[in-house]
Amino acid sequence: MSADQRRHVRISTRNATFQQWQSLLGNRTKRNRHREFLVQGVRPLTLALERQWPVRALLRGDAPLSDWAQGVWEQTAAGLHGILTPELMAELGGKQEATPELLAVLELPPDDLDRLQTPARVPLVTVFDRPGSPGNIGTLTRSVDAFGGSGVVVTGHAADPYDPRCVRASTGSMLTVPVVRVPSHVELLAWIAQPAQAVVGAGDAAGSPGGLSAREQWQVVGLDEAGDVPVREVDLTLPTVLVIGNETRGLTRAWREACDHLVSIPMVGSASSLNAAVAGSLVLHEALQQRLRT
Repeated sequence: MSADQRRHVRISTRNATFQQWQSLLGNRTKRNRHREFLVQGVRPLTLALERQWPVRALLRGDAPLSDWAQGVWEQTAAGLHGILTPELMAELGGKQEATPELLAVLELPPDDLDRLQTPARVPLVTVFDRPGSPGNIGTLTRSVDAFGGSGVVVTGHAADPYDPRCVRASTGSMLTVPVVRVPSHVELLAWIAQPAQAVVGAGDAAGSPGGLSAREQWQVVGLDEAGDVPVREVDLTLPTVLVIGNETRGLTRAWREACDHLVSIPMVGSASSLNAAVAGSLVLHEALQQRLRT
């Protein structure tokens, strides 16, 4: 079989290859084992190609494509170009109302905290601890992207950031903002405790003396409805780790003890709390506002 024949394959049955792709929709174990996940939609696919994500497979149906999809199909280097029946494409599209024109199987990036490095600006890392909703991870990632955050760290036993529901909720920001999974607070606290020259040039960015350790330059800010400091009273222009707790149970004791500040968002009305992703988005916007004034 020639290289071209290997790259262009027609799939009309639920064979082993199709079943592997289908498993990526709802099986995080398979996503992690095969190191790949599914992406669809004009904006997410465009961003994935612009950011040069490794494409393991590019899939289409056998119907004529739009000009955009045809261009992507012809110009994208992928390990495999698969032409599927409409029924199979619809299955891989999940619960979307319309069958997607294209689907991409992308390679999972490593869970390496060094991917959060942002030497061009003061770092703002957002932690989502034990989130239960893939949609909330996607929504928060979208806000991190919009408000200039450095990346997202998902800690603990949590929903999977590479669940298709999360990728859709992020509207493509999952492909532009580093998202890293770590087991607990321990790994991230150890990372920010590295010598300053090893962590995003935080000393220079914050104007701190070069002799300080990275941990002395970073601040850890926890968001909590019972926080004793209004968010606007905290200087978010410093290198910051913003920690958002589980949607129901909030911050763990370990994260609370690690925080330099526990902040709250002033509210009126009868609502006792905000959605975790919404609350995190408000703090990220406040951080952007403060940074634009400096």
